[in-house]
Amino acid sequence: MAAFIGSVCINVQFYRSVRPPHSEIAPTGAEWVGVRGRMRFIGTLFFFLAVASGPASASPDACPGNPDALGTSRVLTISPSEFSQIGSMQYKQTLPLNDHEVVITFDDGPLPPYTNIILDTLASQCVKATYFLVGQMAHAYPSVVRRIYNEGHTIGTHSQDHPLAFQRLSLQRVEYEVDDGIASVDSAIGDAKAVAPFFRIPGLGRSKTADDFLASQSLVTWSADVVADDWFRHISAQTIVQRALQRLEAKGRGILLLHDIHPATAMALPTLLKELKAHGFHVVQVVPAGDRPKSVPELMASPATDRGAWPTVLTSAPSGDHALTTR
Repeated sequence: MAAFIGSVCINVQFYRSVRPPHSEIAPTGAEWVGVRGRMRFIGTLFFFLAVASGPASASPDACPGNPDALGTSRVLTISPSEFSQIGSMQYKQTLPLNDHEVVITFDDGPLPPYTNIILDTLASQCVKATYFLVGQMAHAYPSVVRRIYNEGHTIGTHSQDHPLAFQRLSLQRVEYEVDDGIASVDSAIGDAKAVAPFFRIPGLGRSKTADDFLASQSLVTWSADVVADDWFRHISAQTIVQRALQRLEAKGRGILLLHDIHPATAMALPTLLKELKAHGFHVVQVVPAGDRPKSVPELMASPATDRGAWPTVLTSAPSGDHALTTR
């Protein structure tokens, strides 16, 4: 198994689709090349999941089948009237967390297979997270959006196209990105009441224009307290875990920002959850005030009609580094 893991190296290339100049639309679909690379990646994840989950148990516990699971310690309910902007990286206010409490968040998805693998990892540890979905990605993979919700996670939004330099957008473009992003996620999930009034600005590129508009729409604007740099080029799973833990320990608590579209993040998550428990951290899920449906109808498969966008798996080559590298 060790030799097998050492051979894994999947390169992922992010590139932009051809769009009208005014739209700055980020790509949405996915085109897979290299079946062997895919199978090696998934095989590696099974190994990490086994390490993180530990032996199964038939005794009843908070997380069936895994008495050593990290779990979700409590649920925190918030509303826009109480919290308009949260996250100490950019705002004065953040969530009222106790010492060694962490809120786990994921941006930019959904994107198979990484979102699915991350969902499997979270389920194995009975951990609930908050997802900030990109509208075009939700449109491409509605079945994954519904899986996220039906497995008990919170769903917010992250713009329609994830444009670069969000802080430089005009008011008209900000309105489009926010409103259409929410509409796309609403459509994908099938019930607008299932989508939380939570929004995270792409790239955390805030501006007065964006801040004012988001406040006018009664949205809770999320930044973060801690990042793990999991979007960095060539970052390893081990480094993601180390940075997340070091920064959470330094803060004592906080909102952790991750991305469910990167293979390195998917590989890091089983170990990260195990280490969070070992270091005494407790997971808090954040939900919006008000009624939400218990579940939404499931879909058999996502249409994914827009092929050839981000990311594309290009190669699988032998490597001595267990972590996946991305481009």
